[in-house]
Amino acid sequence: MTTGSHGALRRLGLVVAAAVALGASTAGAVPLERPAAATATSDVVRIAGEQRKPASKYWRTKVRLQTNEEPGTIIVDTNNKFLYLVEGPKKATRYGIGVGREGFGWSGVVKVQRKAEWPGWTPPPEMIARERKKGHILPDFQPGGLDNPLGARALYLYKGKSDSGFRIHGTNQPWSIGQNMSSGCIRMMNEDVEHLYARTSIGTKVIVVGPGNKQGAVSFDDRGVDFLRTIFGG
Repeated sequence: MTTGSHGALRRLGLVVAAAVALGASTAGAVPLERPAAATATSDVVRIAGEQRKPASKYWRTKVRLQTNEEPGTIIVDTNNKFLYLVEGPKKATRYGIGVGREGFGWSGVVKVQRKAEWPGWTPPPEMIARERKKGHILPDFQPGGLDNPLGARALYLYKGKSDSGFRIHGTNQPWSIGQNMSSGCIRMMNEDVEHLYARTSIGTKVIVVGPGNKQGAVSFDDRGVDFLRTIFGG
């Protein structure tokens, strides 16, 4: 092969590499609900996936929780952006969450009646209509996967036999944990929702403490990190 041929191949290789790099910068785009500060434009946009973690106070940890709720119960504190899995007397795992933005918060007592790994996403009709008015067309259904806004796992919340329409689910935007930016669903980091999913069964009671106080009387007192369990386990 001549020197000129080698040069041509090298130039072709550089062009291909640049094209691949450009494609990689946009291939990870993920649809998600917009942060509250940008809701005037759209609920769902495509942005490059960002894996920056939230503030450390929202990282999963074992805490001393005083409550009269039974082990296995999930308590969602939407005001402080924490979800608790009650594990026993004064024992709970605390997770950071993202919750509904203004006008989309809610409260009540529901149950987990369905679980799904890498769930598909069916946008609610009202979201589809809202987005259509803004010139954005959402799919009727999006299969599960890395680019799905429901993340790695979903727990479907029912009121009696009726689907509430709300879920506890993962997200590919961990930086959104600790913020009010969803349409009412409770989002968690993917690794956290996988951890919770493995410890949650069908029929689990979920108490969502939020606007309207429709959850009724519920007592829980977060007394901070359980350092002994954190160090020694259990």
